[in-house]
Amino acid sequence: MRGRSGRAFFFGERPVWVGGKMSFFENCIAARLRRGEVVHSAWSSLGVPVVCETLVKAGFSAVTVDMQHGMARGAEARDCISAIAYAGGAPVLRVCVGDFQDASWMLDVGAQAIIAPMINSAEEARQLVGFCKYPPVGARSFGPFRAGGLHDIDMIEYQQKANEVTLALAMIETPDAVEALDDILAVDGLDGVFVGPADLSLTVSAGEEVAPTSESALKMQADIARRVAVYGKVAGMYCVSEAHFQASLKAGYRFLVFGADAQLLTDSAVKTASLTQN
Repeated sequence: MRGRSGRAFFFGERPVWVGGKMSFFENCIAARLRRGEVVHSAWSSLGVPVVCETLVKAGFSAVTVDMQHGMARGAEARDCISAIAYAGGAPVLRVCVGDFQDASWMLDVGAQAIIAPMINSAEEARQLVGFCKYPPVGARSFGPFRAGGLHDIDMIEYQQKANEVTLALAMIETPDAVEALDDILAVDGLDGVFVGPADLSLTVSAGEEVAPTSESALKMQADIARRVAVYGKVAGMYCVSEAHFQASLKAGYRFLVFGADAQLLTDSAVKTASLTQN
């Protein structure tokens, strides 16, 4: 991706070009997924910009910042977006339940995809699209000066292509959402869905269990992926283990989130601390 300098920076074996409008339009998360590529995203619950940057430098091609259950809010999430983008990754944001106004602002400051939790109907999906897409598809207000600047793109050119190069993803987490899935997928401007397997298993069991990798849960997840494929849209999954990652990939999911910053830090810290605990 060539920017003003036309120079590549290497993180491991992966070259990252800073800036450049053609590279952004061709290599943004939306373009990659529509080409059928697999995008592996880390998950940020801590919401610390330098941690997000480190995750990209470690090899993740995207980082999803969690505003629903995580620790980031407005300014923190904004700074995470910049850190991810400057490190060469794709910034993705999960907003809070029903907080579609944040979706617009996060796109304005450079997010490439918005994940909205607890979308249970086509009407809720349309509301999400309204805040994420410019007219005539949605009603997003114009003002992406940070998004344009972050990627070295003129604001007008960004606006003209934004509906294609940014993603609006509806989380599927309840029996109501599964039942309404075809209506949700048919919403113009909705780019796909993102399955929350823990909440989905909790809600379909009427609160009896959180079992995202049970046989019945995996069967439902595979069925969701199959139905999404019919509409030619993006199927995303939060993966709870390496085995679940592989099962989701086999089922047809292409946007896969696995590797949460807090858990990665804890696992590494426990392993390292144990060296002196004899």
